[in-house]
Amino acid sequence: MEVILKQDIPNLGNKDEIVRVKDGYANNYLIPKGYAIVANEAARKMHAEMVKQRAHKEAKLREEARQLGEKLKAVKIVIKTKTSSKGKIFGSVNTIQLAEALAEKGFSIDRKQIQIKEELIKEVGSYTAKIKLFKDISVEIPFDVVSEE
Repeated sequence: MEVILKQDIPNLGNKDEIVRVKDGYANNYLIPKGYAIVANEAARKMHAEMVKQRAHKEAKLREEARQLGEKLKAVKIVIKTKTSSKGKIFGSVNTIQLAEALAEKGFSIDRKQIQIKEELIKEVGSYTAKIKLFKDISVEIPFDVVSEE
């Protein structure tokens, strides 16, 4: 039986894919739980139109993400934090502080989109972070951690 998935299912497929599964799996699990619908002729037509519309929206979002990435590359971020006399940070710098610094510059980036290459930043210095803007669009931005005077 062929079904159209309504959400990502591990080891089976991603949302809006048409996949072939055994009848029992579809009738007893996927369809009753709302994870899939039967891929009949009407559902296929509706699915094709939805995919077409989503592709148009996705192209627009991809272009916006690319433009935002170009703007982010030009931004210089400095995070001020309390440090000891030897340059050690009290605590550590994390994605929340980086997101707040970006917000001060006028960029609303969710902290979950930010990945700092080093696990813990506990000293002043220059670092880089990777910001995932879209599915396959990400940008690396440099930032400095300095002592709060």
